[in-house]
Amino acid sequence: MNDYLAEFHRLKAQYAGKIELYIGLEIDYLNEDSNPAIIRFRNLPLDYRIGSVHLLYNDAGEVVDVDVPAEKFRSIVDEQFHGDLVRVVRLYYSRLMRMMELGGFDILGHADKIHYNAQCYHPGLLQESWYEKLVNDYMDLVVEKNYLLEINTKAYQNLGTFYPNERYFSAFHQRGIRVLVNSDAHYPDCINNGRLQALSALQASGYDTVMELHHGVWEPVPILTR
Repeated sequence: MNDYLAEFHRLKAQYAGKIELYIGLEIDYLNEDSNPAIIRFRNLPLDYRIGSVHLLYNDAGEVVDVDVPAEKFRSIVDEQFHGDLVRVVRLYYSRLMRMMELGGFDILGHADKIHYNAQCYHPGLLQESWYEKLVNDYMDLVVEKNYLLEINTKAYQNLGTFYPNERYFSAFHQRGIRVLVNSDAHYPDCINNGRLQALSALQASGYDTVMELHHGVWEPVPILTR
């Protein structure tokens, strides 16, 4: 962490007056002792924090990564959760909701990311009433806590989906949820993957602005798709 902070400040000084640089961290919710709200993360000198869920516990109390390709997800559900997809999905959303209740972050990262793998495992899942209730509950909590909601475009090029699912964009807009577009690229040459498609989808859902950080303040900026 010290190396990360030092390198950022070196680059910020080097490019002062040319580009705005901000330092952030994606922080996992794992349990009550390891999540974005703990003092260790709150005390870091960051400009923003992203709260995300990637990990669950299996019956043996072991940490299991469910942010994996669809076929691997299927084997995880079958081998470590006895094929109980509903339980896995509910575990995911319970951790997402608990993380939001505890706070300590600004941006909710790739919410409902489990939808793609879960739908591959069980087609039609997204239309089931119990699943729709989970999604509505987390949207309501985003509004209550006033989080920024990340529209994550990382998988769009390969899988044709956003996280959260595009089917909910209109509901986000109706609830007044503030959104930002992020590629979660991991690689510089992928930094804009899916960005224009996400902006276009948001615009078609009623949005005319997205949130961006300028001069240290989150502010709405007009959506530009050309």
